Amino acid sequence: MMRRSSVPVVGFAHQPGHPSIKVARFPRHPVHAGSHAHDFLVVFYAHRAGTQALIDGRSWTVSDGDLFVLVPGQVVAFEAAPVDGWAVWFPAEVVRAHGSSWRAHPLLSPFAGGGDRTQRLHIPAADRDGWVRRFADLDAELSARRDGYPQAALAHLTLLLVAVARLSPRSAGDPLLAAVFDVIEDRFPQALSLSDVAAAVALTPGHLTTVVRLRTGRTVQQWITLRRLQEGRRLLTETDLPVATVARHCGYPDASYFIKRFRAEHGVTPAQWRASG
Repeated sequence: MMRRSSVPVVGFAHQPGHPSIKVARFPRHPVHAGSHAHDFLVVFYAHRAGTQALIDGRSWTVSDGDLFVLVPGQVVAFEAAPVDGWAVWFPAEVVRAHGSSWRAHPLLSPFAGGGDRTQRLHIPAADRDGWVRRFADLDAELSARRDGYPQAALAHLTLLLVAVARLSPRSAGDPLLAAVFDVIEDRFPQALSLSDVAAAVALTPGHLTTVVRLRTGRTVQQWITLRRLQEGRRLLTETDLPVATVARHCGYPDASYFIKRFRAEHGVTPAQWRASG
């Protein structure tokens, strides 16, 4: 195995005033040449592959639908960029709660064993277009830099990590969170409250609130709102639907309340958000 001290370490390029999240689309973005390590977390997705990777001295054949999670210090070398793929990288403090270890954060659990062995996940063919959209939506937020984009980019990253955690067998160690996120994903376009989610996972609302807040730093209601606003941003960007219709698709039958929530999160109304794009 190659010693970590013998390879260059790539640092995260922080930009003042901008979120510490980067996205690259392959093959448009060049792959870092040669063996290297890094001081940040990486999600690497090969939509269409046909290349080899060397990670901590082990050779991997990268296949269509493979998703790797890489941690600081791992020695990585790719033979070539995938034919079509994505990478997202970010320092752990973007996600973890202040003062806590990132390895203890449930959304980063797929990364937690990376220092011991590489974590490769595989995305079923039927789900791959949805994964491409997750990366593309995050890339669009970071590229357009519209009003409120730092918060929107963090929301997209968080939901991407939720998807990775749900895909990872390591997430089986916290089945409650997986169940909560399943309920939110399936039912956010409908009327959905803390009590509804608690009933679905057979816990009291108070207990569920405490557990989810402790494990993720957010409440159940905040996670519901996060998912609804992400869908709202997508529909505002990709469709010409009236704001009231967008609101209904996001689980807000009252358009004025949707506008209020959207403005509170992004500092602009949905119409202003759409116009700025």
